[in-house]
Amino acid sequence: MILVTYHRTPGKSNSRVLWNIITWKYRRDIYSLAKERRGSALSHTLYKMAPSLTETVALRAPTFSVPSKTDAGHNKENLIGYKYEKEAELKGTDKLPPASFPNYLPVWDNETERYPPLEHFEHYDHGKDADATFPDLLPKGQAEVDDITPFIGSEIHGVQLSKLSKAGKDQLALYVAQRRVVAFRDQDFASLPIQDAVEYAGYFGRHHVHQTSGAPKGFPQIHLVFRGADDRTGAKFLEQRTNTITWHSDVTFEKQPPGTTFLYVLDGPSTGGDTLFADMVQAYKRLSPEFRKRLHGLKAVHSGVEQVNASLNGGGIARRDPITTEHPIVRTHPVTGEKALYVNPQFTRYIVGYKKEESDYLLKFLYDHIALSQDLQARIRWKAGTVVVWDNRLACHSAVFDWEDGQRRHIARLTPQAEPPFETPFEG
Repeated sequence: MILVTYHRTPGKSNSRVLWNIITWKYRRDIYSLAKERRGSALSHTLYKMAPSLTETVALRAPTFSVPSKTDAGHNKENLIGYKYEKEAELKGTDKLPPASFPNYLPVWDNETERYPPLEHFEHYDHGKDADATFPDLLPKGQAEVDDITPFIGSEIHGVQLSKLSKAGKDQLALYVAQRRVVAFRDQDFASLPIQDAVEYAGYFGRHHVHQTSGAPKGFPQIHLVFRGADDRTGAKFLEQRTNTITWHSDVTFEKQPPGTTFLYVLDGPSTGGDTLFADMVQAYKRLSPEFRKRLHGLKAVHSGVEQVNASLNGGGIARRDPITTEHPIVRTHPVTGEKALYVNPQFTRYIVGYKKEESDYLLKFLYDHIALSQDLQARIRWKAGTVVVWDNRLACHSAVFDWEDGQRRHIARLTPQAEPPFETPFEG
């Protein structure tokens, strides 16, 4: 049994509770209790014996056994602003015009109740049905393709994603898997009714609803990357870090993480704010055969707990109770058959069956291998009308927070889920 200790703080509301070390099964009860005690602030500590000037509530709660990430250096949630001046976004400021797409401004609108856990679904990758010559996606005489690097990244002009036929969408899934990340320029995607954009991406898999992020009102399927006109979190973040790079694949703690993923720009700074992508297939291939063989059969635990804690501590929300999941360190793509490394410093916590020092050592080597191998990376520069499509199973990424604070950066993501990660036998 543990005691949750409240310190009386007259005049202050405690509409939120610091949840870091309380098992999630009991946090909803604590939240309700906190709401009843208006005028109290929840102590940041749990005490076995409470001081005399406190109220205590007894709860039975087992400790949460998954090791938490204590290094905030890789935590991109520290770069999220959960509050913004809506009037400044709608009307503009002395320095910036109004938001170009006010219908995409974020809301956090389910603070008192949570969605149920995500259920398993059978995913079908439409890349299996694609014509590998891409006649509907890249028609001759119309599509202009510029490969950014030999292995990863292409930039395409002359193709309108919203006009693709079913065959074109099938080819899009395959082409993106082959090139890892593709930037389509001069798109009308952001101007579509939001429901149309949601339905479009839904062809590629069941929509993932992010557990903490802001979303357009009524469309929780959309994850918003938003830094408002008066946001200063970049400078604050760099008070503790020498850089803002946070390599990750999206929400790898889910049992069925995303596959074909869409990211489209709504507003951006005058310069900066690019996104880096790394080819995890090439990262795997660069390793020696004996090293690759050693990685096969290993699994790592991925955690969403810290993301939720960072959200709640920063004034955000939690749509679902967070989970941890085991995934193979080497996963296989269901269409191309390629093998890719599947670890990242944002969500991967430890290797199953390894001692802490062993796990930390191996994971650090893999993280450094990915981050330092610039010859398997591509950098996408955002321009108005850009839609970036990538395969989250085969590429990891990081935003570059290098623009001057006070400029708006507003990007929307649609994140169809895919199959549970699986591994096929090692091939020397």
